[in-house]
Amino acid sequence: MKKKWIVVTGGSRGIGRAIVEKFTSNGFNAVVCGRNFPDLEALKDEIEQKQDVQVLIKSTDLAIKEEVKDFCEFVLKYIESPAVLVNNAGVFVPGAVHDEQEGVLEKMMKTNVYSAYHITRALLPAMKSAKQGHIFNMCSTASIIPYVNGGSYCITKFALLGFSKVLREELKETGIKVTAVLPGATHTDSWKGVDIPEERFMKPEDVAETVYGAYALSERAVIEEILMRPQLGDI
Repeated sequence: MKKKWIVVTGGSRGIGRAIVEKFTSNGFNAVVCGRNFPDLEALKDEIEQKQDVQVLIKSTDLAIKEEVKDFCEFVLKYIESPAVLVNNAGVFVPGAVHDEQEGVLEKMMKTNVYSAYHITRALLPAMKSAKQGHIFNMCSTASIIPYVNGGSYCITKFALLGFSKVLREELKETGIKVTAVLPGATHTDSWKGVDIPEERFMKPEDVAETVYGAYALSERAVIEEILMRPQLGDI
């Protein structure tokens, strides 16, 4: 049986890595990008030693448009069409709109929003030809609730949710599903160094399980938005 492919950006750590591990454990091949090539290599080796699947990796800085283009060309060189695309890559720089450093908004827009926009546009023709596919955009609870010291991060996550909503409307008749994922505090490197017990956070695997569950529905149903929080609420 021909294996399906999943494409995950920012897939070497955290939620992205958990999603790659979940889908490959269910027989998917994967194309994964991230900025840290040794982490990508470690992911590839670990998965291919455990599973009879293929993991293709490419070091990519998604804040640089030319590297985004190179990654898309890399994907289409090796696969006809992804069954799943997860726009997961993101960057968080704390600060308030009125006093954060110059250029912070631009930096986060490029990584958190523009990369998802350009990658989706590049891969959609193949998905439309295949008349199938599922796009997951990794938004955040910051997509719906602004918070102090969230600054430009909240702006970009609100924008990503808007992108997801528009895409969902545009693709209804194509057979391609679109799901916005809005996780609350998840124990990843973004929270490294904070003095908060680990058990207060969700696990990356919780998000990955939920994403796979949304994918596994019949073609007659789509979960448009997934809102997840730690059991005790926001941090």
